[in-house]
Amino acid sequence: MNTKPLPRWLGVSLLLLIAAAFASNHISARIAFDHGTNVTTAVAVRSCATVLFVLALLRHAGVVPRMPRPTLRRAAAIGLLMSVQSLCLYSAVARIPVALALLAFNTFPLLLGLISWAAGAQRPSSRALVATPIALAGLALALDAAGWATPAGAARPVPPAAMAAGVAFALTGATAFAGALFFTTRWLDTTDGRLRTLVLMMVVAVVAIAAGLVDGHFDWPRDTAGWLALAALSVLYGSGITGLFVLLPRIGAVNNAAVMNAEPIIALFLGWVVLDQRVAPIQIAGAFVVIGAIVMLTTGRR
Repeated sequence: MNTKPLPRWLGVSLLLLIAAAFASNHISARIAFDHGTNVTTAVAVRSCATVLFVLALLRHAGVVPRMPRPTLRRAAAIGLLMSVQSLCLYSAVARIPVALALLAFNTFPLLLGLISWAAGAQRPSSRALVATPIALAGLALALDAAGWATPAGAARPVPPAAMAAGVAFALTGATAFAGALFFTTRWLDTTDGRLRTLVLMMVVAVVAIAAGLVDGHFDWPRDTAGWLALAALSVLYGSGITGLFVLLPRIGAVNNAAVMNAEPIIALFLGWVVLDQRVAPIQIAGAFVVIGAIVMLTTGRR
């Protein structure tokens, strides 16, 4: 497939729309979890819905869903990384405020840069050596590692065990996602983005269904609000992930992944409006420190 580069302004604008879709997806996921859905059910449903959506796109475009066997094996391996990312990030969203889960997860541009360097790319710049400790310090503030934050308004503090588990899940998901982006741009850069998404989501669906069977149950929404949230997260995720894997190879994952750091800011606003999830001022300040450091790292001269 011809992957002609997009103009920078257009690529960034589309990435911002994708970030908004992902933020809304995670808000919908938290609503679904609060109304009876469990993580494996949500991941399985959204992945199956995405597969059907992409199949419809391919059929409409007259594209035969076929890959060479070596490419298919590589796509399946990336799909396993996406499975880890999906299950871990939703597990984080289910435990801690959505914005904090996404903030920890959105360290993936830092991890992507480290993976690229370890794979033989240029060594970290002086900008990276400055930005990385700043980002870690901001993350410590945002996640209230020192226990300094006072809950805002009527917000209830997250129990330390839940916070630790949520952060661990989010960082594991970030590592898996960074790996998926790295291998996608190197192994599948000439593959139709819709075919990439189809194979990745098929693997994620299989893994999620298998996890549910091993766990012994799928928990479904117990009321209308839960079903609506489950449907919304499927639509938002399907459109967002399809757009992401079509777009990133055309604008460069390493250079533009920082744009996705708009996602936790959007989620912070939506979490406050929709879920009444509030965080202390020091945590908000820490969030902006992290985002500023990541933007500094990934948008400097190369």
